[in-house]
Amino acid sequence: MIAQAGIWSHAITAVLFAALAVWQFARHERRAAMAILGVALLLTAVWAALASATTPDSTLASLGETARNLGFLTFMFVLLQRGLGEDRRPFIGLIYVALFSVALLQAMIDMALGLLTASDNLRTLAHDSTVILDLCFAIGALLLVHALYTAAAPETRWGIRLTMIAITAMWAYDLNLYTLAWLTGRPPVELLALRGVLMIGLVPTFLLAMRRNAGLKMKLSRKVTFRSLSLLAIAGYFLMMFFASQLIDLVAGSSAALVQVAFVFLLSVGAIVLLPSKRVRGWLRVKVAKHLFEHRYDYRAEWIRFNHTLAQSGADAGPLDVRVVQALAEITEARGGLLLLRNGQAELQPGARWNWDALSEIRNTADRTLGDWLETSGHIVELDPLRRGDHGNPSEIATFVPRWMVDEPDAWVLAPLIHRNRLVAAILLKRPRVDRTLDWEDLDLLRIVGRQAASYLAEAHSQDALAEARRFDEFNRRFAFILHDIKNLVSQLSLVARNAERHADNPEFRADMIATLQDSVGKMNDLLARLAPKERSRSVAPRAVGLRKLAEQIAAQKGGAHPIRLAAGSECRALADPFRLETALTHLVQNAIDASAPDAPVWLAIGDDGEEVWIAVEDSGEGMDAEFVRDKLFRPFSSSKTGGFGIGAFEARSLVAEMNGRVDVDSRPGEGTRFTITLPAADMAAVADRDRGTA
Repeated sequence: MIAQAGIWSHAITAVLFAALAVWQFARHERRAAMAILGVALLLTAVWAALASATTPDSTLASLGETARNLGFLTFMFVLLQRGLGEDRRPFIGLIYVALFSVALLQAMIDMALGLLTASDNLRTLAHDSTVILDLCFAIGALLLVHALYTAAAPETRWGIRLTMIAITAMWAYDLNLYTLAWLTGRPPVELLALRGVLMIGLVPTFLLAMRRNAGLKMKLSRKVTFRSLSLLAIAGYFLMMFFASQLIDLVAGSSAALVQVAFVFLLSVGAIVLLPSKRVRGWLRVKVAKHLFEHRYDYRAEWIRFNHTLAQSGADAGPLDVRVVQALAEITEARGGLLLLRNGQAELQPGARWNWDALSEIRNTADRTLGDWLETSGHIVELDPLRRGDHGNPSEIATFVPRWMVDEPDAWVLAPLIHRNRLVAAILLKRPRVDRTLDWEDLDLLRIVGRQAASYLAEAHSQDALAEARRFDEFNRRFAFILHDIKNLVSQLSLVARNAERHADNPEFRADMIATLQDSVGKMNDLLARLAPKERSRSVAPRAVGLRKLAEQIAAQKGGAHPIRLAAGSECRALADPFRLETALTHLVQNAIDASAPDAPVWLAIGDDGEEVWIAVEDSGEGMDAEFVRDKLFRPFSSSKTGGFGIGAFEARSLVAEMNGRVDVDSRPGEGTRFTITLPAADMAAVADRDRGTA
């Protein structure tokens, strides 16, 4: 059975390699190396034909094999002249001389055996000598292939990769074949017969290597490559199982069956544990992409997947921020990611995240220096070198990256998203299952897709800003309409005021005046309910403002409608615009009243932290979740109250920011909300000096 398979497989090999040789010659390849490759393919066809016509271990087949080896050896010698550095040529040239000598000596022995009649002892000696020569040639040829490939220039190396893989497989099989022949002292007839099957399997590799400079447009996709390698691995697994069982049968004797069962059980358990592992599959993908492909990424497939993820729509698509994180994480095979958005103060604050729920809540993520540096440099930061103390180039990275990123073990890479030279956001990627350092392909791809993702985010932010502007425009339009009604009310009240000077003593006039005032008040309340304008008080230059006095004043104003409690010690003075501060605090107090139950008091607290003073408004209402606070609380027209315009918190923060202060929010669902206004403390000496200078 094996003998018949050997005859037919060598016959098929002869036909296929002859076709490859004819196609190579028909291309009229001008380069000498490719022409000699055609000759080597033709000699391979001749060897396979001789092995099929006689037997794979015949003298004629051995001569054909020697001719085949000389053909491929000459092909590599021509490559040596074209692609090898000058410093390596003398060393590799000695290997060529030795291999040519071995091949010629082997051919002489084969011809002598074919022409002369010799004794059995002489034939045994000749056979042993031939096996040793074949073994030496296979070892030297493999060393030569390795030396030639590693010493070749990078631009040459990729062009010869597939050809070197095929030649390596051919001579590696010969190495195992002749090693077994030398150990057993007899020709391995089965392996000689199956060599034809191997050569048939190498035909696609030679074909792919030859088509690089041909008009034939054929390329195996990465998916097909991975699946083909999976099939080869399965076939190799079963072949290994077969040979292992045969070896155990020879060595173990009567216990062979038990040993075979244990061996199969161990391999099966290993396969069950390793093959489903995502880490193992990821490691295999990295190794295959590194050693079988010119580039790490299939850029066409990655670009299609990236844009498909960003362009998803519908209820199941998720927010754009999450899709941006997912798209960049999937490209680098990161397990998750965190989006750091740049707020109005140019600080990077945590936003959406994908597959990184274990990352704890982060506050005060970074000051604006990190965002400014990323925007200026466009640098992609690897965090592992920072953990090792190797700051690399530029060395100032360590001064900008916040400590929590370095302390988080899963934090892997920080990539900026830049749109038109402006930093829109940054993405912190979670460490992949197969840990690795970034190379030039990773960096280039992250920069490209980062700019694309930044354009999506910038467009989304522009759309949000345009929508807000349109709503402001609608708000102003409605306000303009209502001004007309207010003008009529003012005219009516002005008339009442003028008549009051002459008819104030007339009881009927007083009754009519009261009715008119009540009607005007009703109409004004109706207008306020329809518009709810938030009038800004006139502003003055910042000055020392007593927070306790201001809190007492607002408590007196609002205390009639809702209980308000003060928790204030000594007076704290802030450097602020009193009108702006009163307006902002009134907004927050009113929001707290609206959020509280009728009998639940609103607390006002005052304190100082040395250079800063603060006043807090706290309620025990329903509270807000982190997502609402981050995305909606300070956006105009986003309100959790029925019929609310959502302008109070927005205007309060804007007013406080104009006074060089800030508004912090601490809120949890079901636990109430605490707004804290923090302002610079007033320097009383400086205020006194300024007042004296004004006087």
